Amino acid sequence: MTARTAVVALALAATSCGAPLMKLPSGPGTPAPDAAAALREASRACSAVRTLTAEVAVSGSVAGRRIRGRMSAGVAVPASARLEALAPFGPPVFIFVAQRNDATLVLPRDGRVLEHGTPSQVLEAVAGVPLDAADLEALLTGCPASTASGEARRFGDAWLVVVMGRDEVYLHRDSAAGPWSVAAMVRREGTRERWREEFRDHQDGLPRTIRVMSLESGGSGGAGFDLRLALSQVEINVALDPIVFTVIVPAGAQPIGLDELRRAGPLGAGASNDR
Repeated sequence: MTARTAVVALALAATSCGAPLMKLPSGPGTPAPDAAAALREASRACSAVRTLTAEVAVSGSVAGRRIRGRMSAGVAVPASARLEALAPFGPPVFIFVAQRNDATLVLPRDGRVLEHGTPSQVLEAVAGVPLDAADLEALLTGCPASTASGEARRFGDAWLVVVMGRDEVYLHRDSAAGPWSVAAMVRREGTRERWREEFRDHQDGLPRTIRVMSLESGGSGGAGFDLRLALSQVEINVALDPIVFTVIVPAGAQPIGLDELRRAGPLGAGASNDR
């Protein structure tokens, strides 16, 4: 298959905040000795994903700006991603390619390039979302980083919460005999909750509706992010040419540093400032 880029079309729009957050269980719960089996069941489909491409409708807010647009997304395990943010007309706003801990960002309309950056730092500076390539793959597939169960708590028959390194994974089922699915994940750093992902409308074990929002700065309306992704035309395990995860830097492109990119603000580099 030829290169299929991950395309983010971000247009500012005055959209509503959408559906409320899931009401996740809290408190001590009770021990869950069956958590490992439940986690394997919930992760069976997503753990088989090696590559994923999809058309994605995006809405929500980043850094107080309400946005709406479309993207075509592509990721591959263990940690490869490519994003192209398109303007309504003309060349892309940016091209972001990441493999493991190395990222390149090209701003074609400005003739600027950032090479060998840290993926999460680069993507946060240009788009407001501090995700690396592995995080993007986990977000689009709704898949925990591992199926090895850590500390686990049960909340009735409907919920299990499993602590896995930096993440809390929330498993849900509709009935006591129903299958488990991954409903949400919360990323922590120490005692801080950094961001939250919610997964709905599962088809063949993979989510078709995703919400990701920052928790430290309050999500939408603040300096953080609160985005909703609606996936369609999902393709799983289609062979991707390695060129997907490389980028050709235009001749004459001038370097841009991470600090300058941050000063421009999320979506500021080449993005519209209309409100």
